[in-house]
Amino acid sequence: MAKKKSAGGTPATVALTRAELPFSLHEYDHDPRATSYGLEAAEALGLEPERVFKTLMANVDGRLAVGIVPVSGQLDLKALARALGGSKAAMADVAAAERATGYVAGGISPVGQKRAHPTVLDESAAGFDTIYVSGGRRGLDLGIAPDDLVTATGAILAPISRT
Repeated sequence: MAKKKSAGGTPATVALTRAELPFSLHEYDHDPRATSYGLEAAEALGLEPERVFKTLMANVDGRLAVGIVPVSGQLDLKALARALGGSKAAMADVAAAERATGYVAGGISPVGQKRAHPTVLDESAAGFDTIYVSGGRRGLDLGIAPDDLVTATGAILAPISRT
């Protein structure tokens, strides 16, 4: 018997479907000239940038980690390191992030990555019933409850965003 493929067909949607966690799909036309993928998603979907979160890969004390912050802000690397009990953090090399997650930059989802990485979700997410994160490809976002995202990724909540 063939396996049923979930809507969207990305590793993120497959993982959420397997975990029986509710989510919604939000597709939009990605502009290949876009430089801020998260702000592009917020605008295309008509959402407040504070509710749309970007997934960023960083090296914390030499180990890859995931920081999920609103597209309206920036990842505070020192705060990410502190949240994970580390001392030093730097943005990960794009090629290393793509290899480790199985996704392309601009479409890296915090869910369904090739390998599990320590993950921190900015605490501002808790102020919303639903937030939006990449669905695993450019032009696809997932609407998901912050608690369900924490469950799916094993994330911790901490203040890791700055404006």
